[in-house]
Amino acid sequence: MKRFILKLLKVILFLVLAVILVLLASYRGDISSEELIGKYSDENSFFLMVDGVNVHVKVRGEGEPIFLIHGSFSSLHTWEAWENELSPFFMTISMDLPGHGLTGPDGQKRYGIEDYSKLVFGIADQLGLDEFHVAGNSMGGGVALKMASDQPDRILTLNLIDSSGARQKTKTDTAQSKSYNSGAMIFKVAQNPIFNKLLLKCTPKFIFGINLKQVFYDHSKITDEMLTRYYELLRMEGNRQATLDRLTTRKSYDVDFEKLTMPVLIMWGKHDNWIPLQNGERLAEAIPDSKLKVFENAGHVPMEEIPTETVSEYLSFLGIQVERDYFSTPKFLSHVH
Repeated sequence: MKRFILKLLKVILFLVLAVILVLLASYRGDISSEELIGKYSDENSFFLMVDGVNVHVKVRGEGEPIFLIHGSFSSLHTWEAWENELSPFFMTISMDLPGHGLTGPDGQKRYGIEDYSKLVFGIADQLGLDEFHVAGNSMGGGVALKMASDQPDRILTLNLIDSSGARQKTKTDTAQSKSYNSGAMIFKVAQNPIFNKLLLKCTPKFIFGINLKQVFYDHSKITDEMLTRYYELLRMEGNRQATLDRLTTRKSYDVDFEKLTMPVLIMWGKHDNWIPLQNGERLAEAIPDSKLKVFENAGHVPMEEIPTETVSEYLSFLGIQVERDYFSTPKFLSHVH
Protein backbone atom coordinates (compact mmCIF):
# COMPACT_ATOMS: atom_id res chain seq x y z
CA MET A 1 0.00 0.00 0.00
CA LYS A 2 2.83 2.37 0.94
CA ARG A 3 4.57 1.66 -2.38
CA PHE A 4 1.36 2.44 -4.26
CA ILE A 5 0.95 5.74 -2.39
CA LEU A 6 4.58 6.67 -3.07
CA LYS A 7 4.16 5.90 -6.77
CA LEU A 8 0.95 7.94 -6.86
CA LEU A 9 2.66 10.87 -5.15
CA LYS A 10 5.52 10.68 -7.64
CA VAL A 11 3.06 10.72 -10.55
CA ILE A 12 1.20 13.70 -9.07
CA LEU A 13 4.49 15.52 -8.43
CA PHE A 14 5.59 14.82 -12.01
CA LEU A 15 2.31 16.16 -13.39
CA VAL A 16 2.52 19.30 -11.23
CA LEU A 17 6.10 19.96 -12.36
CA ALA A 18 5.08 19.35 -15.98
CA VAL A 19 2.25 21.89 -15.67
CA ILE A 20 4.60 24.42 -14.07
CA LEU A 21 7.14 23.97 -16.87
CA VAL A 22 4.45 24.38 -19.53
CA LEU A 23 3.19 27.56 -17.86
CA LEU A 24 6.71 28.95 -17.58
CA ALA A 25 7.38 28.13 -21.22
CA SER A 26 4.15 29.81 -22.35
CA TYR A 27 4.57 32.93 -20.21
CA ARG A 28 4.42 36.04 -22.37
CA GLY A 29 4.75 39.55 -20.97
CA ASP A 30 3.02 42.67 -22.22
CA ILE A 31 4.47 44.62 -25.14
CA SER A 32 4.82 48.39 -24.69
CA SER A 33 2.49 50.68 -26.62
CA GLU A 34 5.50 52.66 -27.91
CA GLU A 35 6.99 49.58 -29.55
CA LEU A 36 3.71 48.53 -31.18
CA ILE A 37 2.72 52.03 -32.31
CA GLY A 38 6.01 52.28 -34.14
CA LYS A 39 5.38 48.93 -35.83
CA TYR A 40 1.64 48.99 -36.58
CA SER A 41 0.78 52.63 -37.32
CA ASP A 42 1.44 54.48 -40.57
CA GLU A 43 1.13 57.90 -42.22
CA ASN A 44 -2.68 57.65 -42.19
CA SER A 45 -2.86 56.91 -38.45
CA PHE A 46 -3.59 59.36 -35.66
CA PHE A 47 -4.97 59.26 -32.13
CA LEU A 48 -8.25 60.95 -31.23
CA MET A 49 -9.41 61.49 -27.64
CA VAL A 50 -13.05 60.36 -27.47
CA ASP A 51 -14.81 60.45 -24.11
CA GLY A 52 -11.58 59.83 -22.24
CA VAL A 53 -10.22 57.12 -24.56
CA ASN A 54 -7.25 57.78 -26.86
CA VAL A 55 -8.52 55.97 -29.97
CA HIS A 56 -6.27 54.84 -32.81
CA VAL A 57 -7.97 55.99 -36.02
CA LYS A 58 -6.99 55.68 -39.67
CA VAL A 59 -8.44 57.94 -42.38
CA ARG A 60 -7.83 57.51 -46.11
CA GLY A 61 -9.25 59.09 -49.27
CA GLU A 62 -11.91 61.73 -49.86
CA GLY A 63 -15.62 61.71 -50.58
CA GLU A 64 -18.58 60.20 -48.73
CA PRO A 65 -17.31 58.68 -45.46
CA ILE A 66 -17.40 54.97 -44.69
CA PHE A 67 -16.81 53.72 -41.16
CA LEU A 68 -15.21 50.26 -41.08
CA ILE A 69 -15.60 48.45 -37.73
CA HIS A 70 -13.55 45.35 -36.91
CA GLY A 71 -14.55 42.29 -34.89
CA SER A 72 -13.47 40.68 -31.63
CA PHE A 73 -9.71 39.93 -31.20
CA SER A 74 -9.04 41.97 -34.35
CA SER A 75 -7.93 45.51 -35.22
CA LEU A 76 -8.38 48.11 -37.94
CA HIS A 77 -5.71 46.30 -39.98
CA THR A 78 -8.32 43.74 -41.05
CA TRP A 79 -9.67 46.41 -43.47
CA GLU A 80 -6.37 47.28 -45.17
CA ALA A 81 -7.14 45.58 -48.50
CA TRP A 82 -10.62 47.11 -48.58
CA GLU A 83 -9.23 50.56 -47.79
CA ASN A 84 -6.89 50.28 -50.76
CA GLU A 85 -9.86 49.84 -53.11
CA LEU A 86 -12.45 52.05 -51.41
CA SER A 87 -10.27 55.10 -50.74
CA PRO A 88 -10.07 56.22 -54.43
CA PHE A 89 -13.84 56.84 -54.27
CA PHE A 90 -14.66 57.36 -50.58
CA MET A 91 -13.20 58.53 -47.30
CA THR A 92 -12.54 55.39 -45.25
CA ILE A 93 -12.40 55.65 -41.46
CA SER A 94 -11.31 52.66 -39.40
CA MET A 95 -10.49 52.49 -35.71
CA ASP A 96 -9.15 50.15 -33.05
CA LEU A 97 -12.02 49.68 -30.61
CA PRO A 98 -11.08 49.97 -26.91
CA GLY A 99 -9.38 46.79 -25.71
CA HIS A 100 -8.07 46.13 -29.23
CA GLY A 101 -5.12 47.12 -31.38
CA LEU A 102 -3.23 50.29 -30.54
CA THR A 103 -6.10 51.92 -28.65
CA GLY A 104 -5.64 49.74 -25.59
CA PRO A 105 -7.91 49.46 -22.55
CA ASP A 106 -10.64 51.81 -21.38
CA GLY A 107 -10.20 52.76 -17.72
CA GLN A 108 -14.00 52.64 -17.28
CA LYS A 109 -14.23 49.17 -18.92
CA ARG A 110 -16.77 50.27 -21.54
CA TYR A 111 -16.55 47.27 -23.86
CA GLY A 112 -20.17 46.56 -24.75
CA ILE A 113 -21.77 46.88 -28.19
CA GLU A 114 -23.65 50.00 -27.07
CA ASP A 115 -20.43 51.48 -25.66
CA TYR A 116 -18.63 50.92 -28.96
CA SER A 117 -21.57 52.36 -30.90
CA LYS A 118 -21.42 55.58 -28.89
CA LEU A 119 -17.66 55.74 -29.38
CA VAL A 120 -17.90 55.50 -33.20
CA PHE A 121 -20.56 58.23 -33.20
CA GLY A 122 -18.16 60.25 -31.05
CA ILE A 123 -15.44 59.86 -33.67
CA ALA A 124 -17.89 60.97 -36.37
CA ASP A 125 -18.87 64.02 -34.32
CA GLN A 126 -15.26 65.05 -33.77
CA LEU A 127 -14.58 64.68 -37.49
CA GLY A 128 -17.66 66.78 -38.28
CA LEU A 129 -19.45 63.99 -40.14
CA ASP A 130 -23.26 64.08 -39.99
CA GLU A 131 -24.01 61.21 -42.41
CA PHE A 132 -21.94 58.23 -43.43
CA HIS A 133 -21.91 54.63 -44.60
CA VAL A 134 -21.03 51.99 -42.02
CA ALA A 135 -19.69 48.45 -42.44
CA GLY A 136 -18.88 46.02 -39.65
CA ASN A 137 -17.58 42.48 -39.29
CA SER A 138 -18.56 40.06 -36.51
CA MET A 139 -18.78 42.06 -33.26
CA GLY A 140 -18.23 45.17 -35.39
CA GLY A 141 -21.33 44.21 -37.34
CA GLY A 142 -23.26 44.25 -34.08
CA VAL A 143 -21.88 47.75 -33.45
CA ALA A 144 -22.94 48.88 -36.94
CA LEU A 145 -26.38 47.34 -36.39
CA LYS A 146 -26.77 49.19 -33.09
CA MET A 147 -25.69 52.47 -34.70
CA ALA A 148 -28.23 52.09 -37.50
CA SER A 149 -30.97 51.30 -34.99
CA ASP A 150 -30.16 54.22 -32.65
CA GLN A 151 -29.56 56.98 -35.23
CA PRO A 152 -30.88 55.72 -38.59
CA ASP A 153 -31.04 59.25 -40.00
CA ARG A 154 -27.22 59.42 -39.96
CA ILE A 155 -26.57 56.07 -41.66
CA LEU A 156 -26.52 56.24 -45.48
CA THR A 157 -26.08 52.48 -45.97
CA LEU A 158 -25.39 49.51 -43.72
CA ASN A 159 -23.08 46.59 -44.53
CA LEU A 160 -23.12 43.62 -42.13
CA ILE A 161 -20.32 41.08 -42.69
CA ASP A 162 -20.64 37.78 -40.79
CA SER A 163 -22.23 39.94 -38.14
CA SER A 164 -23.39 39.35 -34.62
CA GLY A 165 -26.83 40.66 -33.69
CA ALA A 166 -29.23 38.24 -35.39
CA ARG A 167 -32.46 37.73 -33.45
CA GLN A 168 -32.91 34.33 -31.90
CA LYS A 169 -35.30 31.85 -33.48
CA THR A 170 -37.66 32.09 -30.52
CA LYS A 171 -38.04 35.84 -30.79
CA THR A 172 -40.74 37.43 -32.90
CA ASP A 173 -40.69 41.04 -31.68
CA THR A 174 -38.99 43.76 -33.72
CA ALA A 175 -37.00 45.18 -30.80
CA GLN A 176 -34.69 42.61 -29.25
CA SER A 177 -32.20 42.67 -26.37
CA LYS A 178 -29.09 40.58 -27.01
CA SER A 179 -25.43 40.19 -26.11
CA TYR A 180 -22.43 39.39 -28.27
CA ASN A 181 -21.27 35.84 -27.59
CA SER A 182 -19.79 33.80 -30.42
CA GLY A 183 -19.69 30.03 -30.08
CA ALA A 184 -15.96 29.90 -30.84
CA MET A 185 -13.63 27.97 -28.51
CA ILE A 186 -11.56 31.02 -27.57
CA PHE A 187 -14.67 32.72 -26.18
CA LYS A 188 -15.52 29.74 -23.99
CA VAL A 189 -11.94 29.56 -22.66
CA ALA A 190 -11.85 33.31 -21.96
CA GLN A 191 -15.14 33.08 -20.05
CA ASN A 192 -13.96 30.17 -17.89
CA PRO A 193 -12.99 31.52 -14.43
CA ILE A 194 -10.09 29.06 -14.14
CA PHE A 195 -8.50 29.29 -17.57
CA ASN A 196 -9.05 32.99 -18.20
CA LYS A 197 -6.60 33.98 -15.45
CA LEU A 198 -3.90 31.96 -17.20
CA LEU A 199 -4.56 33.82 -20.46
CA LEU A 200 -3.45 37.06 -18.81
CA LYS A 201 0.18 35.91 -18.76
CA CYS A 202 0.36 32.55 -20.52
CA THR A 203 -0.60 33.26 -24.11
CA PRO A 204 1.34 30.97 -26.47
CA LYS A 205 1.40 31.99 -30.10
CA PHE A 206 0.13 28.63 -31.37
CA ILE A 207 -3.27 29.38 -29.80
CA PHE A 208 -3.62 32.23 -32.27
CA GLY A 209 -2.72 29.90 -35.11
CA ILE A 210 -5.57 27.61 -34.07
CA ASN A 211 -7.85 30.62 -33.75
CA LEU A 212 -7.07 31.89 -37.25
CA LYS A 213 -7.61 28.43 -38.72
CA GLN A 214 -11.12 28.55 -37.29
CA VAL A 215 -11.69 31.98 -38.80
CA PHE A 216 -10.24 31.36 -42.29
CA TYR A 217 -11.70 28.78 -44.69
CA ASP A 218 -8.55 28.79 -46.84
CA HIS A 219 -5.64 28.26 -44.43
CA SER A 220 -3.13 29.21 -47.12
CA LYS A 221 -4.33 32.82 -46.70
CA ILE A 222 -2.95 32.88 -43.15
CA THR A 223 0.51 34.47 -43.25
CA ASP A 224 3.18 34.64 -40.56
CA GLU A 225 2.90 38.44 -40.69
CA MET A 226 -0.85 38.26 -40.02
CA LEU A 227 -0.45 35.78 -37.17
CA THR A 228 2.27 37.91 -35.56
CA ARG A 229 0.13 41.05 -35.84
CA TYR A 230 -2.90 39.46 -34.13
CA TYR A 231 -0.65 37.96 -31.45
CA GLU A 232 1.38 41.06 -30.65
CA LEU A 233 -1.56 43.48 -30.59
CA LEU A 234 -3.40 41.34 -28.04
CA ARG A 235 -0.27 41.48 -25.89
CA MET A 236 -0.17 45.28 -25.89
CA GLU A 237 -0.24 46.67 -22.36
CA GLY A 238 -3.71 46.12 -20.89
CA ASN A 239 -5.34 44.45 -23.91
CA ARG A 240 -5.45 40.95 -22.43
CA GLN A 241 -7.15 42.16 -19.26
CA ALA A 242 -9.53 44.28 -21.36
CA THR A 243 -10.39 41.20 -23.44
CA LEU A 244 -11.27 39.19 -20.34
CA ASP A 245 -13.29 42.10 -18.94
CA ARG A 246 -15.18 42.37 -22.22
CA LEU A 247 -15.92 38.67 -22.63
CA THR A 248 -17.01 38.12 -19.04
CA THR A 249 -19.33 41.15 -18.91
CA ARG A 250 -21.80 40.24 -21.70
CA LYS A 251 -23.61 43.58 -21.81
CA SER A 252 -26.97 43.36 -23.55
CA TYR A 253 -28.18 45.88 -26.12
CA ASP A 254 -31.40 46.62 -28.00
CA VAL A 255 -31.94 46.72 -31.77
CA ASP A 256 -35.15 47.87 -33.46
CA PHE A 257 -35.10 46.20 -36.86
CA GLU A 258 -38.01 48.28 -38.12
CA LYS A 259 -35.79 51.37 -38.04
CA LEU A 260 -33.35 49.84 -40.54
CA THR A 261 -34.90 51.46 -43.61
CA MET A 262 -31.58 52.45 -45.22
CA PRO A 263 -30.11 50.18 -47.95
CA VAL A 264 -28.64 47.09 -46.22
CA LEU A 265 -26.15 44.58 -47.64
CA ILE A 266 -25.46 41.41 -45.65
CA MET A 267 -22.31 39.50 -46.64
CA TRP A 268 -21.42 36.06 -45.30
CA GLY A 269 -18.72 33.45 -45.69
CA LYS A 270 -20.43 30.10 -46.28
CA HIS A 271 -17.89 28.30 -44.08
CA ASP A 272 -18.10 30.59 -41.05
CA ASN A 273 -17.34 28.48 -37.96
CA TRP A 274 -17.80 31.36 -35.51
CA ILE A 275 -21.17 32.80 -36.56
CA PRO A 276 -22.86 30.32 -38.94
CA LEU A 277 -24.69 31.35 -42.10
CA GLN A 278 -28.09 30.75 -40.46
CA ASN A 279 -27.48 33.97 -38.54
CA GLY A 280 -27.08 35.88 -41.80
CA GLU A 281 -30.29 34.38 -43.10
CA ARG A 282 -32.12 35.45 -39.94
CA LEU A 283 -30.76 38.97 -40.32
CA ALA A 284 -31.99 39.05 -43.91
CA GLU A 285 -35.45 37.98 -42.74
CA ALA A 286 -35.50 40.60 -39.98
CA ILE A 287 -34.36 43.56 -42.12
CA PRO A 288 -36.86 44.56 -44.83
CA ASP A 289 -35.49 44.80 -48.39
CA SER A 290 -31.97 43.79 -47.34
CA LYS A 291 -29.72 41.84 -49.72
CA LEU A 292 -27.83 38.73 -48.60
CA LYS A 293 -24.67 37.76 -50.51
CA VAL A 294 -23.01 34.44 -49.61
CA PHE A 295 -19.38 33.75 -50.58
CA GLU A 296 -18.67 30.07 -51.22
CA ASN A 297 -14.92 30.24 -50.59
CA ALA A 298 -14.69 32.16 -47.31
CA GLY A 299 -15.03 31.86 -43.57
CA HIS A 300 -15.65 34.42 -40.83
CA VAL A 301 -13.63 37.35 -42.24
CA PRO A 302 -14.35 37.36 -46.00
CA MET A 303 -13.19 40.98 -46.39
CA GLU A 304 -9.73 39.83 -45.29
CA GLU A 305 -9.74 36.34 -46.83
CA ILE A 306 -11.14 37.24 -50.28
CA PRO A 307 -10.85 41.06 -50.39
CA THR A 308 -11.16 41.52 -54.17
CA GLU A 309 -14.37 39.53 -54.49
CA THR A 310 -15.98 41.11 -51.44
CA VAL A 311 -14.96 44.74 -52.03
CA SER A 312 -16.18 44.61 -55.64
CA GLU A 313 -19.57 43.46 -54.32
CA TYR A 314 -19.58 46.30 -51.80
CA LEU A 315 -18.57 48.89 -54.39
CA SER A 316 -21.42 47.72 -56.61
CA PHE A 317 -23.81 48.06 -53.66
CA LEU A 318 -22.56 51.63 -53.20
CA GLY A 319 -23.26 52.44 -56.85
CA ILE A 320 -19.76 52.14 -58.29
CA GLN A 321 -19.24 49.60 -61.06
CA VAL A 322 -15.68 48.53 -61.81
CA GLU A 323 -14.33 45.78 -64.01
CA ARG A 324 -12.57 42.96 -62.16
CA ASP A 325 -9.34 43.90 -64.00
CA TYR A 326 -9.45 47.20 -62.11
CA PHE A 327 -8.14 45.43 -59.03
CA SER A 328 -4.91 44.51 -60.78
CA THR A 329 -2.00 46.93 -60.65
CA PRO A 330 -1.65 49.33 -62.38
CA LYS A 331 -5.28 50.52 -62.46
CA PHE A 332 -6.04 51.93 -65.88
CA LEU A 333 -9.80 51.42 -66.04
CA SER A 334 -12.23 54.21 -65.25
CA HIS A 335 -15.21 53.91 -62.95
CA VAL A 336 -18.80 55.05 -63.15
CA HIS A 337 -21.07 56.27 -60.36
